This record gives sequence, structure tokens and C-alpha cells, in this order.
Amino acid sequence: MNQEHLQGLIVAPFTPMLPDGTLNINLIPAYYKMLKENNVNGAFICGSTGEGVSMTAKEKMKMMDAWAACTKNDSAFVTMVLLGGTCISECKELALYAKDAGIDAVSFTAPFYFKPANVSMLAKACMELASAVPELPFYYYHIPVLTGVNFPMIGLLKEIDDKVPNFAGIKYTHEDFMDFLSCIQFKNGKYDMLWGRDENMLPALAVGATGAVGSTFNYAAPLYYNLIDAFNNGKLNEARALQQKSINMIELLGKYGGIATGKAYMKMIGLDCGEFRLPVKNMNKNDFDLFKKDVEQLGFGSFCSQIAQSK
Repeated sequence: MNQEHLQGLIVAPFTPMLPDGTLNINLIPAYYKMLKENNVNGAFICGSTGEGVSMTAKEKMKMMDAWAACTKNDSAFVTMVLLGGTCISECKELALYAKDAGIDAVSFTAPFYFKPANVSMLAKACMELASAVPELPFYYYHIPVLTGVNFPMIGLLKEIDDKVPNFAGIKYTHEDFMDFLSCIQFKNGKYDMLWGRDENMLPALAVGATGAVGSTFNYAAPLYYNLIDAFNNGKLNEARALQQKSINMIELLGKYGGIATGKAYMKMIGLDCGEFRLPVKNMNKNDFDLFKKDVEQLGFGSFCSQIAQSK
């Protein structure tokens, strides 16, 4: 399979929730429209940001249907889904569903309960799942901070190379730039290496990243496109300043409790995705009021994603 490498920003969307914790599927068309308005090139659904590990298989299918319905006539927008990691049989079922639904690519992360003993066993799991949908590009999702599986990814590429034609590349959410560069250089750039740490985008660009998947792109896509443009034009001081703005924005995630703070940022741009499911902690009203003041001090309005006003 000759798979083109993805370029620019791919968003990891939040899964919109209603107040009772059920899926808010009706928000997806507006969500997709907002991403297009901000020049985002795709969506990596049901991932960490999308609470995929907190969703049932049926709910993931509903999300696939909703995103596929919005994007089916948009060849410039790629939709991929994280199938899961702990149950390979269920992942296969979801992969087949993704193919029939019209999703463009699938992804899989390391089993994080019964962990693979070595990179060879991880490769076997990837190959078994990728082989179930040979028509779709398959990406491995490397996020050792959550899975606890931290083999060098250059080892995975060497294990899997030429064994499954639809193995497209890796979503790399880790800080090992030596390993990341080795993966980019492997077989003259054969595999698509998508960067996954928004706060480290600048050094990733320096070693050759051309595509990235991130959560903060949801609400700050212009900031990152300005950063990319500054880097590409040799304006390194400007690029560093923009990366620092990203870091300052991301620091508020930790200050206000973690991943759920991203949905608070979404409220700030006018797209209410509800709250995260248990066991993730959400903000109370008092914290949200304090958060808004901190966000305003960042100058968030000058670089946040925009939603076009209806006429």
C-alpha cells in the first residue's frame, strides 16, 4: 500500500457528552465544521482525548458513523479511529466496522493490562490486527506514559517492516527524540511518523516531523500553524515564543486537574463538549471561573481556534 504521509495538524477530538454522560452525537457536524474553519486536516477519534478507553464498542461505532457521515465527501480530511488495546478480538470487530463505515485509517495501542513481553510480541499483535483490514492504513499509537509499554519504536518498525503492507506508521506521543528521528530516517522515510506531544512541537519539527496529532489543536490550531510557519521560514525566535505560549496554555491543564481541562478550553471557544466520564475529575464552577481568568491572561483570544458566527 502506497500511503501518503499526513501533513499539518490532525486533531484528537473530545467526545461530546450530554449532562447524563451519554454521547452527544448531534454536536459532531458543528465540531467538524469548526475544525475545517481552522484548517485542520483530520481527526483521530476515540483516542486518549476522546475517552476511547471509557467507551463501549457500540459507542465507538456511533462515533465512527457520525464522523464518517460528516467527512465522506471531504477527501482532504482524514478520519482515523483508535480501536483500543486490551482485547484484540474486539479491536478486529471495530476495525471491520471502521472499514464499512468509511473511516480512512485505524490505530491500535499496546495492551496495557497483559502487556507484551517484548517488541516482537507487540509487533505480532499489530500485524494480526492490521491484517484484518488490509484495505485501511494502520497506525500504531505509542503513548508509554499511559500504557506502560515503552519499547523503542525503531525496534517495532524493524520487526514489522514488509510483513504487513498496510502498516502506515506511528502516532508518537513520547519525548524520545533519538528514537523518533531514527524512525523518521528508517528506510528513507518509509513510515509516517506523526508527532503527539504538542508542547514539544518545535523540537519535533527540527528533527523532521511534518504531521502531528494533538488535543490542544482543537482549541488553538492557529497558534500551531503560526509556529510551523515561523519554523519553516527560519524565524526561530518567533517559533520559540509561540512554543512557549503553547507551554503556558498546557500548564493550565495540570493546574486545573488534567485532561478534562481541555473541555473547559472548548467551552471558551464556544463548543461545549460536556464533561469527562469517571474516573476523570472535572472542574467545579468556582474552578472554572478561576480558569477563565488565567486563560484570559494568556491572551488566548489572539491565538485560539475560531468558530464562524452564523449569519
